[in-house]
Amino acid sequence: MIDIINLSKYFALKNSASIVALDHLTTRFNDGSITAVLGLNGAGKSTLMRIIYGLITPSSGDVFIGGQSIRTHPNSARRMMGCLADDTGLYARLTARENIHYFAQLHGLSHKIFAPYCDEIINHLGMQNIAERRCDGFSLGERMKTALARAIVHQPQHILLDEPTNGLDVLTTRSVRSLLTQLRNEGRCIIFSSHLMHEVEHLCDRIIVLHKGAIIADGDQHYLKELTHTNNIEDAYVALIEQQEPSC
Repeated sequence: MIDIINLSKYFALKNSASIVALDHLTTRFNDGSITAVLGLNGAGKSTLMRIIYGLITPSSGDVFIGGQSIRTHPNSARRMMGCLADDTGLYARLTARENIHYFAQLHGLSHKIFAPYCDEIINHLGMQNIAERRCDGFSLGERMKTALARAIVHQPQHILLDEPTNGLDVLTTRSVRSLLTQLRNEGRCIIFSSHLMHEVEHLCDRIIVLHKGAIIADGDQHYLKELTHTNNIEDAYVALIEQQEPSC
């Protein structure tokens, strides 16, 4: 599980003022669950994800990954995570398979261990036709599939996904849903950020809505609909945001 303890992040401005990205946020992401983190642009979603993965340092508070502090034991914490960021950052001169293998080796896995699982992921995501192609020239969907495979090849317990179905066709999206459901059923802790409400409805067991760095709603789909007296997640989300920003 991932524990967020009193987490705040402030970004200083030139005039001595600051922007509050996260405001004393405390929550827990559970194993065996897919949790969606929703919010308008600037709500703090990306900041939260980057702090969890150790890319930026919080102003206060801490994050514990399987009991390991991202502040004091960042390398130990990162070993337990897989991350699909908004920038896939693939090595263009390597093939899709080589990109996946390279990251498995960075995590200290032997070829005997990671190669069979790599094949399994490639088959699950329907990547057979691109596995031996260099990533230079890949479509957005092909890059996303490769980046997702790379993020989970070391079989991490904790998985952070930023828009994982962005640019994917219908069939591949269904494959990604199936894979994430399988990982959830294996007991993994999955955090899922998306602007696509239908993906949230299909995939997520729990939904956290952020606004100006604070949690304004946290619960399953039924709870959010009951809370806002709506019939679907999109309407529930809009209602929650409008309560904070009446002019939206």
